[in-house]
Amino acid sequence: MLSAFRSAFRTPHSALVSRRDWLRRSSAGFGMLALRGLLGDPAFGAEVAPAPRPAKARGVIFCFMDGGPSHVDTFDPKPALATHSGKPIGQSAVSKRSQSDATRVWMPSPWAFEKRGRSGLPVSTLLPHIAGVADELCVVRSMVGEQPLHGQQNLLLHTGRVTGGAPSFGSWVTYGLGSGSKNLPGYVLLNNDWVPNGGLENFAAAYLPADTQATVLRAKGTPLDNIAPSDRAAVQRRKLDLLRDQDAAFAAGGAGADVVEGAIRNYEAAFRMQTAIPDVADVSRETAETQALYGLDSKNDYQKHYGLQCLRARRLVESGVRFVEITCPLTHPNNSPWDQHGQLKKYHEENALITDRAVAALITDLKRRGLLDSTVVLWAGEMGRTPHTPRISPEAGRDHHVNGYSLVLAGGGFKGGTTYGATDEFGNAVVENQLAVHDVHATILHQLGFDHTKLTFRFGGRDHRLTDVHGRVVRELLG
Repeated sequence: MLSAFRSAFRTPHSALVSRRDWLRRSSAGFGMLALRGLLGDPAFGAEVAPAPRPAKARGVIFCFMDGGPSHVDTFDPKPALATHSGKPIGQSAVSKRSQSDATRVWMPSPWAFEKRGRSGLPVSTLLPHIAGVADELCVVRSMVGEQPLHGQQNLLLHTGRVTGGAPSFGSWVTYGLGSGSKNLPGYVLLNNDWVPNGGLENFAAAYLPADTQATVLRAKGTPLDNIAPSDRAAVQRRKLDLLRDQDAAFAAGGAGADVVEGAIRNYEAAFRMQTAIPDVADVSRETAETQALYGLDSKNDYQKHYGLQCLRARRLVESGVRFVEITCPLTHPNNSPWDQHGQLKKYHEENALITDRAVAALITDLKRRGLLDSTVVLWAGEMGRTPHTPRISPEAGRDHHVNGYSLVLAGGGFKGGTTYGATDEFGNAVVENQLAVHDVHATILHQLGFDHTKLTFRFGGRDHRLTDVHGRVVRELLG
């Protein structure tokens, strides 16, 4: 028997026999038969990296404020801007990490800041509803980016790289944890008819298994195309079984096997999603009070659809989805929604009208359902905006700025009602506790139960990770 076992692998390159070859050749092929069975079982179909336990959080909701909301107009009050309004910034304030020159002038915020909640956290009147949940917010005021360019910063925020070809944050979380539901994907993108700069690579799996990339649900119309079955369930099941067997046989050859296995899991997931997706996307059975909380009764279609996506986000994490991202709609001819180089007051107020109520509702709803402690809510754009402008006028705006800006975390063990880090008196540069995107990624992964240095995937001859060779867990942010 031993000689027969050896002869089965007697090839010129026997040392290179793959796991799949071993399964195919040994025990009369019953190893590969078992593999096919596992690929068809939703409990075993997802390729995941085991996370250590215990974990504080089980999922993430990322409210992406695409374009860069102004930090000095939202969460980082700077009275000195009013004192020095219209005065030239001078050469010492010029930075390569912002669009600036010495002739620009300081521009005060059009909105007042008020201390809110028991914590007295300062929040701008631009965001009155989010101000109402101030005690849940952990505001980081000391973020620094790499380039004042939307595409590069979007990719950095989503993938940890300023170039394409790397897996999305949501893909890494799904690779690590799998989905908490047998019938839903691990990573869902709730889109609002706008693809951010950097393109769909912001949400792609890259070299991770194909089933870890985002599944996109629209705000308007049918949430997901081709989800309704064209055949009876039994007929469709037989078709999928045949397709799975053919694909598994092809995968046994070793060429592109991981990709084929990912495709098989996607087919199976789509089959199971046929009832789960329409059910979770349908919010009609939510109470009238809950629907009103999110603004679904609004006469503003943008606000209503953004609220719908936020409510769906709660329903998705409640059903076990690990990572949900919500994008902003683009309401006017512009590079991206929050990118106000001009008409700052008009369009920041429009974006706030659309998103403020629903984000606050999401945090409130998660908390009252006992889900906020186990869900990280991240509110962030890819950059901030300059505290200066070429010329003060009613039409003035702010330009790209990554030399110091803010983002907000809530839930998932983050310390509410607090601020971390600081920019200078004008909000022009970080002067205390500088953080990079990799640090935020590392800290969120920590709350999900991971050591960010060990959540890796072998590709191109080395182990890759979301945080690359950077990042640290910022324990000061944690409760």
